[in-house]
Amino acid sequence: MISAPVVVGAAVFYLALLFAVAAFADRRAREGRSIIGNAWIYALSLAVYCTAWTYFGSVGRAAATGVWFLPIYLGPMLAMLLAWIVVRKMIRIAHTYRITSIADFIASRYGKSPLVAALVTLITVVGIVPYIALQLKAVSSGYLLLTASGTAGGGPSPAWWQDGTLLVALALALFTILFGARHLDSAERHEGMVAAVAFESLVKLVAFLAVGVFVTYGLFDGMADIWARAKAVPEMASLLRLGGTGGAGAFGYAQWFTLTLLSMLSVLLLPRQFQMMVVECVNERHLKRAAWVFPAYLLVINIFVLPLALGGLLLLGPNGADPETFVLSLPLANGATGLALFAYVGGLSAATGMLIVETIAVSTMVCNDLVMPALLRRKGFGARAGGDLTALILNIRRAAILAILLLGYLYFQVAGEAYALVSIGLISFAAVAQFAPALFGGMYWREATRAGALGGLLGGFVVWAYTLMLPSVAKSGWIDDGFLTHGPFGITALAPERLFGLQGLDNLSHSLFWSLTVNVALYVGLSLWRAPSGREASQALLFVDVFARGHATATAGAADPVFWRGRARPADLMALASRLLGPDAARQIFEEHSHESGVAVGTDLTADARLVDKVERRLAGAVGSASARVLVAAVAEEEPLSPADVMEILNEASQLRVYALALEEKSRSLEIASAELSAANAQLRTLDELKDDFVSSVTHELRTPLTAIRALSELMLDAPDMEAPQRQEFLTIIVGESERLGRLVNQVLDMAKLESGHGEWHNADVDLRRLVRDAVTATTELARSRGAQITFEAPDAVPLLRADPDRLTQVVLNLISNAVKFVPAEGGRVHVSLHVEGDGLVVRVKDNGPGVPEGERDTIFEKFRQGGDALTRPPGTGLGLPISRRIVDHFGGRMWLENQDGSGACFAFRLPFQPDAGAEGLAPAASEPAGKGKALAGGNTREETP
Repeated sequence: MISAPVVVGAAVFYLALLFAVAAFADRRAREGRSIIGNAWIYALSLAVYCTAWTYFGSVGRAAATGVWFLPIYLGPMLAMLLAWIVVRKMIRIAHTYRITSIADFIASRYGKSPLVAALVTLITVVGIVPYIALQLKAVSSGYLLLTASGTAGGGPSPAWWQDGTLLVALALALFTILFGARHLDSAERHEGMVAAVAFESLVKLVAFLAVGVFVTYGLFDGMADIWARAKAVPEMASLLRLGGTGGAGAFGYAQWFTLTLLSMLSVLLLPRQFQMMVVECVNERHLKRAAWVFPAYLLVINIFVLPLALGGLLLLGPNGADPETFVLSLPLANGATGLALFAYVGGLSAATGMLIVETIAVSTMVCNDLVMPALLRRKGFGARAGGDLTALILNIRRAAILAILLLGYLYFQVAGEAYALVSIGLISFAAVAQFAPALFGGMYWREATRAGALGGLLGGFVVWAYTLMLPSVAKSGWIDDGFLTHGPFGITALAPERLFGLQGLDNLSHSLFWSLTVNVALYVGLSLWRAPSGREASQALLFVDVFARGHATATAGAADPVFWRGRARPADLMALASRLLGPDAARQIFEEHSHESGVAVGTDLTADARLVDKVERRLAGAVGSASARVLVAAVAEEEPLSPADVMEILNEASQLRVYALALEEKSRSLEIASAELSAANAQLRTLDELKDDFVSSVTHELRTPLTAIRALSELMLDAPDMEAPQRQEFLTIIVGESERLGRLVNQVLDMAKLESGHGEWHNADVDLRRLVRDAVTATTELARSRGAQITFEAPDAVPLLRADPDRLTQVVLNLISNAVKFVPAEGGRVHVSLHVEGDGLVVRVKDNGPGVPEGERDTIFEKFRQGGDALTRPPGTGLGLPISRRIVDHFGGRMWLENQDGSGACFAFRLPFQPDAGAEGLAPAASEPAGKGKALAGGNTREETP
């Protein structure tokens, strides 16, 4: 036993901690640093599904029926397999059309019908009241157990104002009002609530696992020990087998299927689940993580359910404590009062999380779909009346929160003691299952109509109330239960639990079968009975094709079609928006529309269909889509739409989208053409600069030999009696400069031929080793004249190549002569190597000169480009490397500049073997000239030319 002040103090402290978490999240949201824009937070918030039912009721059900607690959690796991298909579509629809509740969702699909919204809200209120009673019962029972303050025997009950359960309901109502009804948000998002629910999901998980570990490994020697002891007790052995209720008899396939289906639908359709999964989702991509984190959470929290149930039966006996309180009674009975208190806080967390989210969601529905439509029909509250309604809306929601919790308390007093926690929860599950045909059918079936939705919802709800809700009240003793056996007025065929003579099913399966059968039959039948109206058809298109229209809109940059025609005044729309959203929010709507329309803010604005639609969507976030439709219709003269009008608007929107796509395509083409023109212009400027450099370089190269030839010729002309040796020297120079001039002209012509594809090629078998060695020998004297040394490294033999030997000699000579030009005046070194690499031969020419600057590496192979600056670089035309690369490319090879990190330059090229060249084509090493040094290392020959 724990003293009552300690338990109350712990509960108050935990609720204050939850409130602090919510306040922190709200403050971060106002600062623009939201903490709920996180997939983990979103996934944990979905665990609001695990209420006091999970915490206490599952253990009780496992103690009575064994593994039959599992279907309640298998259903949600299966539902999450369809999350990316079904839930993502629900989120996309809700975010696109500012839908804030499940009633709003269904009503919006069927022409924004106020009647559909009201019916869904009524079903929700009636169906969810048992679930709220379940939470109150769990919290109350846990408190009585911990404090041992329950009345024994036939002791007097406390006065109603002293009832602890009533006080709990009132306290939770106050907490929920402070938690979720402090301000009005047109997006109907509650960042603080989401953060707090994610936090409480962790608390209840840790608390439940702590009790499970304590019982399984503290009171027993693990799960195997519990199973072995349970099997030794005949009454408990049946709990470990699949079978009927109690583990005996044939397996109840119908009941298992019913429980799985119910839980699968409930995880999507319960108001709190719709609120957390759809309305509060900030990014639909978070579903990808939630699709596996949420099922994993359900798996972990249920690991110790059966061990706790069996352990409680073994230690406390079947007639000991209530199995639904084993989570608390087992720690208490074994002296772990601290753990028992922590477990109670976990149960309180599970109950309060559900109550907060459920009452906030349902109070929004009651306000938007029941109270506000009734008030708006009154003369003083009409759309054209004045006054700010935001405070009134908040007060209505606060009153609705209190009323809903008091209704739950009333049901707890009427029927709560006659039913186990799980049975109470299943009654609510069966109620919200009636939303399935209208909601899922509306998302995928265009022909569904408002009449079909109304008929299906009303028929299914009546059958549910008659076959399940009414019997629960009768079994509580509040009305005579004779009709359960004999039927009303003695008509046995109308007996609620054996309707039309259907037997062999449990009460839940029986009720679900008849209610969904009637629901689906009326939904389909009435929808097929007549075609949808214009408004219904327009909403059907927006819902069913939400992904296609969203994609087309994003692609074409066009807006969705607006199915509205009529006349409206901007002043009336502004007044309406200001009244319900506040002046600042209303002004923002009009500023956004002005920006989208390209009209200056403050000028005359036309109240076109898009402005009316924008105002209506924003109002829908505050008062629901059905009420928003009524409010807008009151200030605007709307023309009724026929299905033909809908198709006409749709065709106009399609044509606009086609035009937008065409304009976008033309714009893209113009951008591409503009980019191409800019690139061509830049290339022309570069070529012009290269031309200038080339002309300057060629002019310089041409002028130098021409000047020398002219000067020497004039000297010989002016001195006819010049001595013969002097004349011979001048003539030799003239011949040399003439040859140099010829080479320059030949290079330019050669480059032109190669580029035009008219080059001459004389292919033959080439021994590349001999060719490179000869080139090294030919440039040895050039290197010696500059104080440099050339070394050569090659294998003893290499495969033959099929190529033009003269062209390849030109390449090698050009690379070596370039290297010699750039080595230092003293200590210059040029190393030429030839290697077999893969299916080709690679030649490298490396020097110890200054290397190629980083900024010139990408352009070094371009025509007319030369290394170094114009004042200090050696003479040349900048055509040697481009010509060499084209020659190598012609033979299927590649030429590149290797990165030497500032240690000189290394040019390399690779030539592939010809297909007909093989090992038999190896060329033997040529005999070395006399006086050459020969060093063998690993089969390679290193030749040094002094």
